[in-house]
Amino acid sequence: MDAREMTMVEAVTLALRRAMLDDPSVVLLGEDIGTNGGVFRATEGLKAEFGYKRVMDTPLAESMIAGMSVGMATQGMRPVAEIQFMGFIFAAMEQIVCHAARMRNRTRGRLHCPLVIRAPFGGGIGAPEHHSESTEALFAHIPGLRVVMPSSPVRAYGLLLSAIRDPDPVLFLEPKRIYRIVRQRVTDHGKGLPLDTCFTLRQGDDITLVSWGAAMHETLQAATLLQQRGVSVEVIDVATISPLDMNTILSSVMRTGRCVIVQEAARSGGIASEISARLSEEAMTYLRAPVQRVTGFDTPMPYPRHEHFYLPTVNDIVNACDKILEAL
Repeated sequence: MDAREMTMVEAVTLALRRAMLDDPSVVLLGEDIGTNGGVFRATEGLKAEFGYKRVMDTPLAESMIAGMSVGMATQGMRPVAEIQFMGFIFAAMEQIVCHAARMRNRTRGRLHCPLVIRAPFGGGIGAPEHHSESTEALFAHIPGLRVVMPSSPVRAYGLLLSAIRDPDPVLFLEPKRIYRIVRQRVTDHGKGLPLDTCFTLRQGDDITLVSWGAAMHETLQAATLLQQRGVSVEVIDVATISPLDMNTILSSVMRTGRCVIVQEAARSGGIASEISARLSEEAMTYLRAPVQRVTGFDTPMPYPRHEHFYLPTVNDIVNACDKILEAL
C-alpha cells in the first residue's frame, strides 16, 4: 500500500472514496457535489465511480440537505452532507442542533444519527461575504455534536474516516485556506485517527502553542522561528474542539508553564477563551505568565482586500510568545 503526496482536499476525496468502498451505507449529498465534484472539487470523480444514487446533487437548500440527512441517518444509512461554505450553514442549524444532536438522547438510545456534515470554513482565499466565517464555537456549545477540524492531509484522511464511522453526528470543518498549500504523504490504509484527542506535533519545555484548523500553519511557522532562537516549543493541534481533550493541553502547560492559543475566529466567546478559562481553573499554580490569545477580531470577516488585517500572522504569534517568555 503505497503512500502518495497529496493536498488536504485530495486527502478528503481519498477518505470519502475509502469509506464508500468499505461501507455501502455511506452516501454523499450536497450542492454541486456530483457532476461538478463540489466547489473545491472535494468529491471529484466519485459520482462517476459510485453512481448518482450514492453521490447526490441537491437543490440549493441547506435546511433540506440537513433534514434529509438526519432522516437517512436514523434509518440505517451513513450520509455525508456537504454545506458548500460554512457561512451557509445557518439555514441548517435547526436540523443539526434540534434533531441530529438530540437524536440519541430523545429516543433514549433507540436511534442513533451517524451523520457527517462537511463544511469548508475560514478566510484567506479572497471570497465574498458569507464565504469566510469561522463560527465553530457556536456548534461546540451543542451537547451531542462532535466538532472536528483537521489541519493537515494526514489528519483530514484519518479523522474523516473516524467521523463517518462514528455512531453520532459530526460537524467536520475543513480549513479551505490550506486545502492546497499543505502537502503530505498519505497512505490509503483505511485506518481512522482518534476523535476527541489532541495531537502533539512538537515537544518542548519552554512554551505551549495551541491551535487548530488553518491557523496551525502559522503556528508551526512561529514555532520554527522560536526554536531557531533557542526556545523549546511544544505545539498542540486540538483537532476535535468538542468534546475538548483538555488533559493533553493541561499536561503540556503544567510542564512548560506558558501557553499561547491561536484561533482564526473572533475573539469573544471562542474556543481559545474556553481553553484559557480551563487553564486558569485547573493549572493556575503552574502558570509562569498569563495565558495569551492570538485571534481574529469581533467583526465580520473583511472583504478580500483587507482579509490579511484580520487573520492571525506568524509575527502576531511570535510577539505573544515573546510577551510571556519575558515574564518572570
